[in-house]
Amino acid sequence: MSSEQSAESASEAESPTPRHAGFKYAVGRMIAAPLARLVYRPRIEGRENVPRDGAVILASNHLSFIDSMAIPVAAPRPVHFLAKSSYFEGTGIRGALSREFFTSVGAIPVRRGAGQAALDALDQQRRLLEEGLAVALYPEGTRSTDGRLYKGRTGVAFLALQTGAPVVPVGLIGTDRVMPVGAKMPSITERVTVRFGEPIDVSKHGAANSGRARRLATDEIMAAIHALSGQELAGVYNEPPAQTPIEKIRQALPHERR
Repeated sequence: MSSEQSAESASEAESPTPRHAGFKYAVGRMIAAPLARLVYRPRIEGRENVPRDGAVILASNHLSFIDSMAIPVAAPRPVHFLAKSSYFEGTGIRGALSREFFTSVGAIPVRRGAGQAALDALDQQRRLLEEGLAVALYPEGTRSTDGRLYKGRTGVAFLALQTGAPVVPVGLIGTDRVMPVGAKMPSITERVTVRFGEPIDVSKHGAANSGRARRLATDEIMAAIHALSGQELAGVYNEPPAQTPIEKIRQALPHERR
């Protein structure tokens, strides 16, 4: 999942493995995390709820581009997330800086796409979890532009049920004020709150191959995120308006959004 897209809209690119990114991420955390805490003075609640080792999924609401920086800065352990491959493919000094920055904050590059691309991204995240790493995901799929919390897509539940990883819900507050959609630089006058909830074991809902289990697990995760963020509930999926008759029919018919 990128900082703007869920697993359903990404596919794996040729990328460094988490192990290769580990050293740069460690250095980045030593430098960036204390600096960000000094400048932005984030309020961090519930850090003790994040397991210090082993696979874990951090499932968060998504309000801003900087959400994928806020979570690693606030978390007590390294956190990996999927980011658009274009962030890693630029040329010249700007491209090199972008590549080094996203690698240092634990990002793993993926290409956007649909269908098989979504499954490839889920597989990439599964491998991260199988290595005992922490992975950050946005069940809504993409950023909320109106501040409401949208329905969760079931990719996060699929991963949790498939791998047995606990899910720590995360509520982000204020990141949309620090860096609104369209802003080129973050504000340093606003403060962010990051709330980590208690881990959720979704195994009680059933097996990963059960659509009902995935839906129930996703709804439980989203309810926990809502309790932490306090956002108004949208009650629908966060997806762009249908542009063609086929897209309109597809969105109207019941189907699982991963």
